[in-house]
Amino acid sequence: MARVVVVGGGYGGVTVAKGLDPLAEVILVEQKDQFVHHAAALRAAVDEAWQHSIFMPYTNLLTNGRVVHGTVSRVEGTRVHIFGQDPIDADYVVLATGSTYPFPAKYTASRSDVAKARLSQLSAYLHGARSVLLVGGGTVGIEFAGELRHAFPDIDITLVEKSPEILPTYGFSEALREQVREQLAELNIRLLEGSELAYLPPFNVGELGHFNVETKDGQSIEADIWFQCYGSRPNSGYVVGTSLEAALRPDGALRVEPTLLVSGQERVYAVGDLTDVRESKRADAARAQARVVIANISAQLAGKTPEVQYVPSDEWVILPLGPEHGVSQLLDNEGNARILGADQTAEIKGADLMVSGIRSQLNLP
Repeated sequence: MARVVVVGGGYGGVTVAKGLDPLAEVILVEQKDQFVHHAAALRAAVDEAWQHSIFMPYTNLLTNGRVVHGTVSRVEGTRVHIFGQDPIDADYVVLATGSTYPFPAKYTASRSDVAKARLSQLSAYLHGARSVLLVGGGTVGIEFAGELRHAFPDIDITLVEKSPEILPTYGFSEALREQVREQLAELNIRLLEGSELAYLPPFNVGELGHFNVETKDGQSIEADIWFQCYGSRPNSGYVVGTSLEAALRPDGALRVEPTLLVSGQERVYAVGDLTDVRESKRADAARAQARVVIANISAQLAGKTPEVQYVPSDEWVILPLGPEHGVSQLLDNEGNARILGADQTAEIKGADLMVSGIRSQLNLP
């Protein structure tokens, strides 16, 4: 039986591993000891009841394959090297190592108990703060602002975006931005668009400590704690110095063909945040790419040519601002943007944050 090694157990990785489990010997290599539902990480940052809900075991994911916990040091062709363990040779490799992002949107700790301890410390800091500064007005900064307001009704919140407008990513409509602005104002969140900090606060991200900073246009901001809500980067350091480095872009993303084969490779694929696919990095996009890889590896296992191609979707977003507010930009059957308000957004994602769907995918009760 052919062996498939999937490197990375995030949204795309678990989809590939589960999909190929009936067809091949699947080995999922993941650094973390539990799956982390990052889509709910900002809720966990402000609500202690969620600090355990976002961590889920891989125990039931695979029926025939296995999960190996370890850190990949490099991937040479279809040989996967893991720190402190023997290398694993495979017939096919799928790279699904995602991206890094500042805490608390993502966690770097490999042990869930360490991540939970850091969340508990953050909770203590937030309860001691009277004001919060969020730097970055993309989806993370806006969602975090809403979560903070719901959990801490009396805290002062300032959201700063250096671009002329919030949600600067291409593809988001002005109607979406205007609805977000209206809800931020309703939630009494101070929004500064087109303002860049003249210098960073003198404390680490997520650390309690009173400070004053100024924007380059002279506006003063006073806060007790701040968070960096920008700075995503593909997690691809393990390909540096290997044959895969030829496919590495300056920003750390891997070049992939429409089939999601890594450029120049015949049996190495990549999915999710790691790739240079031109679309916003979302969990649903990673899963959609994973389904293309499942189809193509299945074809190769049957002696056929991998021909299924991934077509990036138009931009859409479900953006909760806490469990009761939020805005969504969805697409109708003709591909036109449709804006949904607070009630519909809360119904889709705001209350559950799709935890039940992830648990189902991991075969958990």
